[in-house]
Amino acid sequence: TISWLISIRLVTTGAGPKMSNIADDVTDDLPLFSTGSDKEAILDLVTGRSNAQRQEIVQAYKSSYGKNLIDDLKYELTGKFERLIVSLMRPQAYHDAKEIHDAIKGAGTDEKCLIEVLASRNNQQIHNLVEAYKDAYGSDIEEDVTGDTSGHFKKMLVVLLQGTRDEPGVVHADLVEEDAQALFAAGEEQWGTEESIFIMLLGNRSVNHLQMVFDKYQEIAEKPIEDSIKSELSGDFERLMLAVVQCIRSVPMYFAKRLYKSMKGLGTQDNTLIRIMICRSEIDMLDIRECFRMSYEKSLYNMIKFFPEAAQLAYKMWETSATTKVQLRPTIRPASDFDPADDAQNLRKAMKGFGTDEDVIINIVANRSNEQRQEIRQAFKSILGRDLMKDLKSELSKNLERLIIGLMLTPAEFDAKMMRKAMEGAGTDEHALIEILVTRSNGEIQAMNAAYRAGYKKSMEDAIQSDTSGRFSQILTSLVQGAREQGPADCDRALVDAQVSTSCNMTLELADACNEDSDDMEIKFMSILCTRSFPHLRRVFQEFVRCSNKDIEQIIKKEMSGDVKQAMYGIVRSVKNQSNYFAERLYKAMKGMGTDDRALIRIMVSRSEVDLFNIRKEFKETHDCSLHEFIQVETCFYILHGD
Repeated sequence: TISWLISIRLVTTGAGPKMSNIADDVTDDLPLFSTGSDKEAILDLVTGRSNAQRQEIVQAYKSSYGKNLIDDLKYELTGKFERLIVSLMRPQAYHDAKEIHDAIKGAGTDEKCLIEVLASRNNQQIHNLVEAYKDAYGSDIEEDVTGDTSGHFKKMLVVLLQGTRDEPGVVHADLVEEDAQALFAAGEEQWGTEESIFIMLLGNRSVNHLQMVFDKYQEIAEKPIEDSIKSELSGDFERLMLAVVQCIRSVPMYFAKRLYKSMKGLGTQDNTLIRIMICRSEIDMLDIRECFRMSYEKSLYNMIKFFPEAAQLAYKMWETSATTKVQLRPTIRPASDFDPADDAQNLRKAMKGFGTDEDVIINIVANRSNEQRQEIRQAFKSILGRDLMKDLKSELSKNLERLIIGLMLTPAEFDAKMMRKAMEGAGTDEHALIEILVTRSNGEIQAMNAAYRAGYKKSMEDAIQSDTSGRFSQILTSLVQGAREQGPADCDRALVDAQVSTSCNMTLELADACNEDSDDMEIKFMSILCTRSFPHLRRVFQEFVRCSNKDIEQIIKKEMSGDVKQAMYGIVRSVKNQSNYFAERLYKAMKGMGTDDRALIRIMVSRSEVDLFNIRKEFKETHDCSLHEFIQVETCFYILHGD
């Protein structure tokens, strides 16, 4: 599209001064708005002039025609192309001012935009921004920013808005080691963090001075300051301080990373891409290009040029998924020096008398493996003649009771209980049924079946079939057999399976076009998803991209509906990256006005000894926020999160 074309031109040529006659530029502008806009002509003219020359064009346009060029451009153009062109026509300070204004207006705040702009600008650019904001919006930028932010994040933004950092070249040699030691003492050396020291030093010392401080800090702490910031700070404040450090080290490298993040995956952060391309095109775009090439072994030009071909990315992502070996990491491990009798007596003591010592119960239960908890249950009965589960139920309540009881059950008992809860009562929790059945191994499903029959005197298959219907019921019935094939991918068979999937293409229209009954086609596709091994399915989905030039995940989301769509999508997401699937399930359980406590408990309990550490990592990478930050208000859940 032409929006991508302008980004490519800014990458390859920048937007520098050109020998031109401003009057000719303005005269040539008029036909562009007479019988429809000539976007190519506008593109050539705007990207071929420096920002200073564009301001002359804006003024000459008004002098010649008595009209505002930017207003005319907004009227004639639409979408991202309008945003690109209009942004290029603004003075840089006014462009920055609009980005800040847009970031804080309305119901939400774009913290990433605030961080990017304020962490990367020098003193003069900050002063120009403050003046432009006042002129454009009639308000004080500091007041607007502080009214929309809070805490240490707000304080650091205020410091940056002063534009009073020591000028480049100013180094206080006698303070380098002292500053490094102060940062170390404020964070790593003590319990808790003295954020004001980080704010004062990182917000005021010169770039050259801080570069020397960071080197000295690494000598003292034996780790880079970025690692300390990640461990000591959190949330938007952590992200802001990391951005400041990255810009101190190298502004071009910081922007190279921001550009890459804006384009990786199957979606684009268009506003970020546009903002960076515009604001850096006359400053350091050549340096950013080189940093991009060095970091990612591809040119920025090619990344932008080929990005719209989502199929290429999808193929690469499935290829990566098929070849990456993931080491699963739990957050709960067996306790050393474990004494089940001592734990049983301490639990009884915590529940005796007036009131319950919930902290003792949490500390014991959350720091023992499930196998150790079963030993505690047995010791509790052998020594005290009491049923631990009944005592816990009588002493605890609400979510803490559900969480602790869930941890005390065996994994098979817990899964069986969660399946039962999903189907009992008036409604069915289809998302829970899908989540459990698409993520458990054959052995786990078979153990769950046995636990369900033992606990509820009915087969889980019968329960599913009586509570669901149609194709969705068939999918769940297939999965509950626990008979998925095992082993590596069969490449020849994967190609055949991909061709079957392509022929179906998940739509009735294409099924008819293949002279196949649509039900038969859906059943074939369902059978592939429900019975093939995960390594094989990864190869199938990769071949599907090659055959159809489409990603199976996007096809399911677009062409299917209802519970069948959710089930098939869950299988594909679990095959692709199970930890990421759980991270997304956790995010959905917590976002919005209320928390889906049952989903949160189910995932935290069932994954704590399997891959909860991996899920934490995926959550942070996907949502740019730690899992802890999302659930810290639910303190009883956080106990499983791990350090």
